[in-house]
Amino acid sequence: MPSAVPDSAVRHSGLPASVLSAQTIRERETFRGLTNPQAVTDTLPGPKYMREHVVDGKLRLTLQDAVVLTLANNSNVRLQELNIENSRYSLLASHSPFDPSVQASFSSQGQLSQAYTQLTGAPALGTLSSLNQVTQLNYSQTFETGTNIQFNFNATKYSSNSTFNFFNPSLSSFLGFQFTQPLLRNRWLFANRAPLVIARRNVRASRATFEAQVSSTIQQVVGQYWNVVQARGNLEVAQKSLDAAEATYKHDKRALELGALPPLDIYRSESQVAGRRVQVIQSEYALRQAEDAFRQNVGADLDPYFRALDLVLTEPPEPGEELRSVDAATAQQQAMGKRPELEAARQSLANDDTSIRLAHNNLLPDLRVNGNYSGNGLNNLATAQGVAAGGFGDSLNQLFGFGFPSYGFGLTLNLPVRNRSGQAALGSALISRSRDLYTERQTKEQITYDVSNAVHQLEEAKINIAASKESVDLARKTMAAEQRKYELGTGQIFLVLEAQTELAAAEQGLLQAEVSYRLAVAAVDYATGSLLEPYGVQIAELTR
Repeated sequence: MPSAVPDSAVRHSGLPASVLSAQTIRERETFRGLTNPQAVTDTLPGPKYMREHVVDGKLRLTLQDAVVLTLANNSNVRLQELNIENSRYSLLASHSPFDPSVQASFSSQGQLSQAYTQLTGAPALGTLSSLNQVTQLNYSQTFETGTNIQFNFNATKYSSNSTFNFFNPSLSSFLGFQFTQPLLRNRWLFANRAPLVIARRNVRASRATFEAQVSSTIQQVVGQYWNVVQARGNLEVAQKSLDAAEATYKHDKRALELGALPPLDIYRSESQVAGRRVQVIQSEYALRQAEDAFRQNVGADLDPYFRALDLVLTEPPEPGEELRSVDAATAQQQAMGKRPELEAARQSLANDDTSIRLAHNNLLPDLRVNGNYSGNGLNNLATAQGVAAGGFGDSLNQLFGFGFPSYGFGLTLNLPVRNRSGQAALGSALISRSRDLYTERQTKEQITYDVSNAVHQLEEAKINIAASKESVDLARKTMAAEQRKYELGTGQIFLVLEAQTELAAAEQGLLQAEVSYRLAVAAVDYATGSLLEPYGVQIAELTR
């Protein structure tokens, strides 16, 4: 089966990773480049990779399978992944100040008016008519240096019956260029790129946060897997203990029928059978609860067919390899370098420094230099007889020849007497940095505690396994001895029953110790930031 989560921020090393083409950051930071197809669909998929594990009408899973199914189907993982999608669209939005803008318009205005003076140029006692048609095209864009440029093109056609017009119609054109460059506030690259830099760091921070959440989810499903294994083992121990009590009860009942057992002694073994049957029932329901929680985590509850299947978890509780040993100091050092929570904290602190610099920038006076240059054209055409009316092409020739230019430049200074909003923004940025510094320190303290606690749990589990194995061995020997003495008539029934109870308790203790060891290993991997590695899970590369 595919052992990965395709089209997702979570990937498994079993699948070939997506190859990133040699694109620039700007090319990748587009809607198409940032959009995950799964994030824009209006339907939710059913459970993935589940049918491949159905064997003989049962859902058969290794621990590796459970981890993969959780990452593919768990709703909480998918919800957490959407936080990355939000941060990526926030990154896309941070490009908006540099988006070019094009505006086009056309207007046509006609007018008829009565002539009341000769100065209008209209025929005597006639009507003055005019038609004015204007086409405009404007382009503007702001660059990351803070430079704003504008191009304006204007074409006008004016016709009238006035005798004073040289050309009828007259075709005029205008092309202008204007730029504005900040010299103090928002000058050059830093101030204008700061929102982009912050947004990119937010993407990396959300990726690190998601990695921490995925690691926590894996630890949860590992715990649920072993909870089911332990619950099933407890049920087996309880059933075996019940079988032993029933065998003893049958033996005593036969002895009672033969007159070899006093009538009152039968109640002891009979009560043990009833009590252990209660334990079996309790163990059965505990197993069902553990299985239901596990099914929800791996997504088996998304489909009634898979929800109804019996679970077969194939991992044995007993460690098959040499028990793991961990050096606390080495584990602490590894955790400080690999825990994704620290990466998220570092990105937040870097953003705080950028925000502080940006707040200082916003306190500067706003000094801008601007300049403009434009050309004009008219449809006058020079001929041997003088100037005559030409076409629109003649107007454009004059326009792009810049024979009739206009130009200028200027300085604009905006000096607020007080800038309380800028000062408040600077204060907020400083407070945010202090808060994130404390958060980073708190995270390091928590990581230190997690590592220390996990190492202690691991050492305790190893000792408990050795002691529990010895306890089981002695309990078996004791029960065998008491059973033999009772069969020979030299023992007491209550000693046999007590030995059976002690053996069941010892076997459950060994199972608990083995499961605790498995959980302690996972806790060490989680605390050191390497829980994803044993299961081949990788967080897919995101846009940087």
